[in-house]
Amino acid sequence: MDGDALVIFTPSGKRGRFARGTPVLTAARQLGVDLDSVCGGRGICSKCQVTPGFGAFPKHGVTVAPDALSEWNAVEQRYKDKRGMIEGRRLGCQAKIMGDVVIDVPPESQLHRQVVRKAASARAVAMDPATRLFYVEVAEPDMHEPSGDLERLATALREQWQIDAVEAGPAVLRKLQPVLRKGEWAVTVALFRDHRGGTARILDLWPGLYEGALAGLAIDLGSTTIAAHLCDLRDGRVLASGGIMNPQIRFGEDLMSRVSYAMMNPGGAAEMTDAVRLSINALAQSVAAEAGIDPAAVMETVVVCNPVMHHLFLGIDPVELGQAPFALATSSSLSLPARDVGLTALNPEARLYTLPCIAGHVGADAAAVALSEAPHLSDDLVLIVDVGTNAEILLGNKTRVLACSSPTGPAFEGAQISSGQRAAPGAIERLEIDPVTKEPRFRVIGCEVWSDDPRFAEAVAGTGVTGICGSGIIEAVAEMRMAGIVDAAGLIGSPEQTGTARCEPEGRTHSYLIHDGSAQGGPRITVTQGDIRAIQLAKSALYAGARLLMDEMGVDAVDRVVLAGAFGAHISAKHAMVLGMIPDCPLDKVTSAGNAAGTGARLALCNIGARAGIEAQVRQIHKVETAIEPRFQEHFVNASALPHAIDPFPNLAKIVTLPQVTHNTGGEGGGRRRRR
Repeated sequence: MDGDALVIFTPSGKRGRFARGTPVLTAARQLGVDLDSVCGGRGICSKCQVTPGFGAFPKHGVTVAPDALSEWNAVEQRYKDKRGMIEGRRLGCQAKIMGDVVIDVPPESQLHRQVVRKAASARAVAMDPATRLFYVEVAEPDMHEPSGDLERLATALREQWQIDAVEAGPAVLRKLQPVLRKGEWAVTVALFRDHRGGTARILDLWPGLYEGALAGLAIDLGSTTIAAHLCDLRDGRVLASGGIMNPQIRFGEDLMSRVSYAMMNPGGAAEMTDAVRLSINALAQSVAAEAGIDPAAVMETVVVCNPVMHHLFLGIDPVELGQAPFALATSSSLSLPARDVGLTALNPEARLYTLPCIAGHVGADAAAVALSEAPHLSDDLVLIVDVGTNAEILLGNKTRVLACSSPTGPAFEGAQISSGQRAAPGAIERLEIDPVTKEPRFRVIGCEVWSDDPRFAEAVAGTGVTGICGSGIIEAVAEMRMAGIVDAAGLIGSPEQTGTARCEPEGRTHSYLIHDGSAQGGPRITVTQGDIRAIQLAKSALYAGARLLMDEMGVDAVDRVVLAGAFGAHISAKHAMVLGMIPDCPLDKVTSAGNAAGTGARLALCNIGARAGIEAQVRQIHKVETAIEPRFQEHFVNASALPHAIDPFPNLAKIVTLPQVTHNTGGEGGGRRRRR
């Protein structure tokens, strides 16, 4: 095996060793990676396009050399000449593995596309946008009173709309004279004036009365996914929504891996910046096409993201965020031309606004959640958890609001799980286990029929059962705990201990078989001891962050819990509490806010008062740094038990009786058990 090369596929995280000279497509198929191909590997269909990553990848423990793949060949060149191909991409059927390599499978090359679950939540918005339309009638030029067309337009805006002063850039000035004359001196002006005051700016203008689209884009730039909501700036309606995988995943699934990539690879930060800007431009064009409008009608965009993504998007090296004291280049909100950060798919004069970051690793996305959920206006004590690769947590009420960030990692997204995958059709998303028979039943994305229904095989014929996504693995582990298959320490029992042959020996530990599709050429989907450990680590970080804020607030309980984020919206409250992901709370007080960060971005897009409000509010939020708090580690260790080693869960006990079993086999799990 020493001569074999290590191949790591993202975003799935699947890896394996292959003989040098193995085509990338062959390796993907053998690992069960979702890489499309319909031409049989002849380089005709182009469905198997991949993007290799080069340089040091500390997270994966590999350094990828420039010659890790075979040289560009004539088949690839022929295809590129004929149909075009994005720079840096290779055809998986043509590129051969020659050394250790990290390979990203872009969304368009995935047969089962990721379901980016960041749909816009219904929300009433008080409209007061920064960009508005003004119809004016402008005086014609007069040789006896010489003045420029812009000056006479400014006079018309002052007299007809009480707008004191305006400015315009070169792109608008080039359009100004032909538009005025075409409209016979009547024009509609798109004017930008935000909450900071100052001179209003002309973004665009049209002859006569313009009644076409006027749109803005609210972007939630996450570590794993990017979501965009195209909004009508007249009434706040969401015209279209879309989402894609963040292409930076190939540089590292978690934020610190990306910081490390920037540290260890010259030009690495710029490479990640270019990748994410390219994807945002593509997403903007996609949602505009879905809404049936010209991207040039998009006059504004609001972007919310965590601090590392914030810096990489703006083109700032994130190296300082990788070490104490985690200093931001700026924590203030920003208002600037969108073209300055490479957003070229919008109107050439479009404006960009970013919400302020709270501090350190608590970013503009947490500020957007605070804007959406308004904990500072709550009478009761509310815990808001934006669950993702990096969890942002808020705790507060009218008296005080605290915030922290907790590094949960990608396990909740289905990564680093043996049968895990991102949310896509065919992925198990719901699961139940009979506590007596220990038999599972499940449901997959894209199908409403449960697996024990006679119609199931026919219903999933199009997608198959492909793996298990984040919400599915949460329910699987919690159900295994409730059925006595997993004990409080997180150990999977043997067939004799659990009473089911579905618990299969796996080295010194055991795994639990959920689905065996091998007879039909599908995968065997299991939950392994390693999967349980990955979930324990993720949920312990989440709980420890929440508990740290409760310590700072001086409380042992919260009145209600709000689960936010694309993943948080799909978590079962009961299963989350069985695992101890969140503190004990009455289940009817655990609610979902959907994509709260995206909602906050929409509020800021549609209302300049919301921008001023959140800028003032973040100055009042106290940030707790988990990285330097000694009690974080203490809470983390105690939270590794299911649901917890020492904290009581009386509300959970009212609805669930967890079996008091011990599966100490003396193997790996037994050797790792701590005394409580």
